[in-house]
Amino acid sequence: MTPARGGLIVVSAPSGAGKTTLCRRLLEALPGLVFSVSHTTRPPRSGERPGADYHFVGRAEFEARRTAGEFLEWAVVGGELYGTSAVAVETSLSEGLDVLLDVDTQGAAAVRRLKPEAVLVFILPPGPEALRARLLARGSESEEGLERRLRLAAAEVARAGEYDYQVINDDLDAAFERLRAIVVASRCRTPRLRDRLDTITSRFTAKSS
Repeated sequence: MTPARGGLIVVSAPSGAGKTTLCRRLLEALPGLVFSVSHTTRPPRSGERPGADYHFVGRAEFEARRTAGEFLEWAVVGGELYGTSAVAVETSLSEGLDVLLDVDTQGAAAVRRLKPEAVLVFILPPGPEALRARLLARGSESEEGLERRLRLAAAEVARAGEYDYQVINDDLDAAFERLRAIVVASRCRTPRLRDRLDTITSRFTAKSS
């Protein structure tokens, strides 16, 4: 039997809100959920694995792919290009897998326009003070870089109301359970189960006739 079509889960958050940690835990905890590996023109950071964290490509290759319409969404972040492969996402969805997208607010808005059935989740820190403390704890931000990230965070949080769900990361374990519950609930939405629902309904109709 052809598997039911998978669902698209889009997660956004300001830098330092805990999105990466939450998404990794989610992927480990939920079978049938896969991560969409984005293409980017930025160089790899320490510990990043090509093909697993990102597909690292040159600007010319990225722009050629963009011109060819290969990206479901793309955005410029910090002067670098990021994009999500439309073919890779569609292949996973058609195989019945849920696809997790880690994108910024620009990317999420683009996905919403093309895939209105997508579930959009925004991860929020409990406040700017907590976000500042988390960014400082990284030990990798200059004062100028920190202020830039906080300004960007304010702009991103201002768009949180465009998302279907909000997860406040005031406690990591609790935030993870909220995020997990959203994904599990999305698998029970009527459009996702339409074919199976129709089959079950027809059996009840046949039984009662």
